[in-house]
Amino acid sequence: MRPAELSPLFASARSLTGVGPRVEEMLRKAVRLPPGVTETRVVDLLWHTPTGIVDRRSAPTIASAVPGTIVTLEVRVLRHRPSPRGNTRAPYKVQVEDDSGRLDIVFFHAERRFVEAQLPVGETRFVSGRIERYNDNTQMTHPDYIVAPDKRDDLPMLEPVYPLTAGLSGKVLSKICRRAVERLPRLPEWQDPAWMKSQAWPAFHDAVVALHKPQDAGDVSNGSPFWQRLAYDELLAGQLALGLVRQKQKVQPGRRVSGDGRIRARIADALPFALTGAQRRALADIAADMNAPHRMLRLLQGDVGSGKTVVALMTMAMAVEAGGQAALMAPPEVLARQHVETIAPLAEKAGLRLAILTGREKGKARELVLRHLAAGEIDIVIGTHALFQPDVHFHDLGVAVIDEQHRFGVMQRLALRQKGDLNPDVLVMTATPIPRTLTLAFYGHLDVSVIDELPPGRQAIKTYWKLPYERAKVYEGVRKVIAEGKQAYFVCPMISESEKMQTQAAEDLYYRLSTEVYPDLRVGLLHGQMKPDAKEDVMLKFRAGELDVLVSTVVIEVGVDVPNAIAMVIEDANRFGLAQLHQLRGRVGRGSDQSYCVLVAEAKTEEARARLETMVATTDGFKIAEQDLRLRGPGQLMGTMQHGNLDLKIADLVKDARMIEVARDCSEWLLQIDLHLQLPEHQGILSQVQEHPVDKTLLTVS
Repeated sequence: MRPAELSPLFASARSLTGVGPRVEEMLRKAVRLPPGVTETRVVDLLWHTPTGIVDRRSAPTIASAVPGTIVTLEVRVLRHRPSPRGNTRAPYKVQVEDDSGRLDIVFFHAERRFVEAQLPVGETRFVSGRIERYNDNTQMTHPDYIVAPDKRDDLPMLEPVYPLTAGLSGKVLSKICRRAVERLPRLPEWQDPAWMKSQAWPAFHDAVVALHKPQDAGDVSNGSPFWQRLAYDELLAGQLALGLVRQKQKVQPGRRVSGDGRIRARIADALPFALTGAQRRALADIAADMNAPHRMLRLLQGDVGSGKTVVALMTMAMAVEAGGQAALMAPPEVLARQHVETIAPLAEKAGLRLAILTGREKGKARELVLRHLAAGEIDIVIGTHALFQPDVHFHDLGVAVIDEQHRFGVMQRLALRQKGDLNPDVLVMTATPIPRTLTLAFYGHLDVSVIDELPPGRQAIKTYWKLPYERAKVYEGVRKVIAEGKQAYFVCPMISESEKMQTQAAEDLYYRLSTEVYPDLRVGLLHGQMKPDAKEDVMLKFRAGELDVLVSTVVIEVGVDVPNAIAMVIEDANRFGLAQLHQLRGRVGRGSDQSYCVLVAEAKTEEARARLETMVATTDGFKIAEQDLRLRGPGQLMGTMQHGNLDLKIADLVKDARMIEVARDCSEWLLQIDLHLQLPEHQGILSQVQEHPVDKTLLTVS
C-alpha cells in the first residue's frame, strides 16, 4: 500500500493539463515504462530525464548576436512580408528591430493568421532561437519561443532537452514534465544524514526538481550532486529489491542436505590433481548452504578451465550422499555431452549412476531413462532443455546445477521448481567472468563463489596479434604445432561470404586450407547450419585425433574440450567482442602443454585496438571482463542475460561503480532495521523498490 501523498504520482499522465489521448500515446513511445506498465504515469515522467540543456540566457542586441548561437531577443515588430500568392515554397518573413538593427524572422509553410497573432505589428515580443546570416541579412528561422512581455517568465532560460518521438515536440514535453514535477511531495529523508552531508547531496525532491527545472547548465550532467543523488537512490532501490528477494529465499521451505563425504572422497581420489584452494573454498560455501534449513541459490563464477565441473560434481555428490538425486542442465547439447564425457569416468569410480537426457534421446531409450529417474535408480542426470519437459519426474531431486544459466528462459527456470517435492537447492554456473559491480547489480539475489585459480599444471595461453599480411607466417607456425602431433582450430566470424561484410568465411577458409595451405593434412569444417549428426561426427573425429585442423565458427565457444588442441587462429578477430574472444581462446590450454592463440586482424577503431591489446596482455578473465565493461558498457555486456534488464534511467554502472558497493551495504543496514520498509521515512524509497524491474523479474527465479 502506498501512502496517500504518493498517489498523485501514480495517476495517469492524462491527469496532467495538456495530455490527451493522442499526446499520451506519444508519451508511451518516448518514455521507458517499467515492465507490466501499459499507460504513462506521472512518476514515469519524473524519471524521463534530460540528455542536455538549451541555454537561452544570452540576450544580446541584434547587432551583437553571434551567428550560429541560441539567443533571446527583445524586438519590435515592423512589418509582415507574406509568401507571394501561389508560391508556397517562398518563406513568410516578419521584419523586427531593436535599437541596434533589424532582423528577419522566417517561417516556411506558415499560416498567415497564426503568424500575425504571434507577431502583431507595432508590438514588442521576446523571441528565442538560433541566429543565422543569409545573403548579408541577419535572420531567425522558426523561433523556438515567441512571448509577449507579460509572459516573459514562461520562456525557460535553461530548457531541458528530452528524448522524443515522432510528433512530440521538446517544448510540449518540457511543459508536461514541469507539471509532473509539481505533483512531487516533499518526503521524509531516508538516507543517512552523515552520508548525505559527506557527499554534499540535496534532498530527493530538490534533486528531481533540478533535473527538470535546472538553474545551471551543469545541473543535468552525470557529475552534478542532483544527478548523483538520484543515481544513488536508483542503485539503492535495486539493491533493496535484491535484498528482499534474498529474504524471500531464506524463508522458503528447504531441507538440510548433509552427506557423509564418502562419494566425494572417491571422486577426489580419482582426480589426476588436487583441488585448488579456490575450489575448496567454493565447496565449503556450497556445503554450508546445503546444510542450512533454507534453499540454496548460489552463483559459481569461474574462468575458462578453472574447474567448475569438478565443483559441480562434488555438489551433486553431496545430494546423492544424503539420499537424493541431482541434475545438471547445460544448453547446447554439445556442452551437455561434454559434461557427460568429463564426469562419467569419475562417476563410475565413485559408484554414481549417471544418465543423459537431451532432445536426441527418443523412443524406448528416453522411456527407460525416465522410468529409472522416477524410480530413483539414476543418481545424476545431465541434459539440456529436455529436462524441463512435463513428463520428466524425479524420485527425489536434491540439487540442480544450471550451467551457463542465462541461456535458459524464466519459464524454464520456473519449471525447475516443479521437479522436487521441496524446492531443490540450485547452483548456477557461468564461465563468463562478470565484474563485481555487475555481479552485485544483476546477481545480488544470489550468494556468490568465485574460482579464481587455474588447476595445477595449466599454463597461461600465449596470445599474439598479427596483421592480415602475416597470415603465411601464422599458417607455418600452425604446421609446426601439427608436426608435433598436436591439433589446431581456425575460427571465422561467418559461415559463408557476404556482400555486405568483407570478412573471412569458414567455408572459404576450409576450402583454401584443405586444398592450398594444408593439402597433406586432415582438415574439418564445423558450423551452426550443419545437421546435428554431422556436427557431432566432426567433433568426435577431432576429439579422437582423426582431424589435424578444425575450421569453425563460434559454435565451439562453449563446451568443446580437446586437450590435444593447443593452437587457435581467430580470423578477423576485430569482429568479436572481448568476452567472446576470451571464451574462444579458452578452447585451447585445456591440458598441460603450452598453448597458443593468434588473433589475425586489422584494428580500424580505437575500441578494436583496445580489445586486441587486452587479449595479448592478459589471460585473466576478470580483468578482461572489467575492460569489456569499460569499452562496451553494461547493456551490451549483459544483453544476453535473461535475468531482467535493469534498464537504469539515471545511474551508470561504469561511472557509478563505487556507489553500487555503498548501496549494497546501505541496503543491508536498512533491511536490518526495517525488513519490509514499513517505517514512514522509508515510504519514498519503497515506492522506488516497487517500481524496480529487478524486483518482479528475479522473484520469478526464486
